[in-house]
Amino acid sequence: MKTVTTAIAAFALSASAAFADDPVVLNAVGTWSSLTNFQKHEEPFFNTRLREASDGNIVGKIQSQSGLGLKGFEIMRLVKNGVFDFAFGLPGYVAAENAIFEGADLSTLTQDIDTQRKVSDAYYPTLEKSFADIYNAKLLMLYPFPSQTLWCNGEVNGIEDLKGKKIRVYSTTLGDFVEGVGGTSVTVSFSEVIPALEKGVVDCAITGTMSAYTAKWNQVATHAYTLRVGWGLAFGAMNMDKWNSLSEGQQTLLQSEIATLTDAMWAETATEDDVAISCITGGECAIGEAGSMTLVEPSESDLKARDTIATEVVLARWAERCGADCAANWNETVGPILGLTAVAN
Repeated sequence: MKTVTTAIAAFALSASAAFADDPVVLNAVGTWSSLTNFQKHEEPFFNTRLREASDGNIVGKIQSQSGLGLKGFEIMRLVKNGVFDFAFGLPGYVAAENAIFEGADLSTLTQDIDTQRKVSDAYYPTLEKSFADIYNAKLLMLYPFPSQTLWCNGEVNGIEDLKGKKIRVYSTTLGDFVEGVGGTSVTVSFSEVIPALEKGVVDCAITGTMSAYTAKWNQVATHAYTLRVGWGLAFGAMNMDKWNSLSEGQQTLLQSEIATLTDAMWAETATEDDVAISCITGGECAIGEAGSMTLVEPSESDLKARDTIATEVVLARWAERCGADCAANWNETVGPILGLTAVAN
């Protein structure tokens, strides 16, 4: 922990020194340096675009959480404490503080990206209030990672084969799905998944399609089971005190630029599933070396079983965790989009 703290302090100090003459400096932490969202969007936005768009009035400095040795679960606590001004992260990683953060990306409930964006937009005010109340942070964006599917080191031919398997998850709602199929959920940070698969700590792991390819999970996993179990919805949030220190013009500029960034990230994610699956299973791959995983697509019976688990296990458990008021709010915002009702007993 001392090494991580030292790295964060050095990062913040170097950013301040580099831009000491500029009026506003935003120290940010991004997601994972090996993945598209950081490489193509988060890093260029903070290290280049903000300075250009503001004529040097706002400058940013960002480093990935993987580069800083962070695991993701502590990100918003660091923003709340002012260690970072801005953070990109996953609501599933902060849901330990309050189950309300899970509500826009409950496992298996949303099966296409257009619906997922509608869900995200509808639930945005709820998350905005929760980030402010719990983390003293201004929520500025929601964006997705590619489809969250299953990558297994061993033969898996359908949903029934997941029974009894140890499966890596990164959120409680994904754990609900795993337990719904009869598996055991194991929380493992993204950077530790490959050794966990190698050593048999887990039999399968859940992550996004492009994330699995770029992180080279195909080096240890053998079967790509493309049952969609989530989207890996992510957020961009800013320390509220830092946000309030900006002028009205600076706030307007930042919101406008982030809106453009958000649209670009949704658009890119919509194209990544097919590319990543083709690459990781030995098909056409224009972005790198093809893998050789066995592609296993869900059958009709798999999809029916998934839908049953979605309502009877995933949604039901979440409503119980979050409480009656939280479930009622979800029913007013997200429920009509999905045609579902959350009931807290």
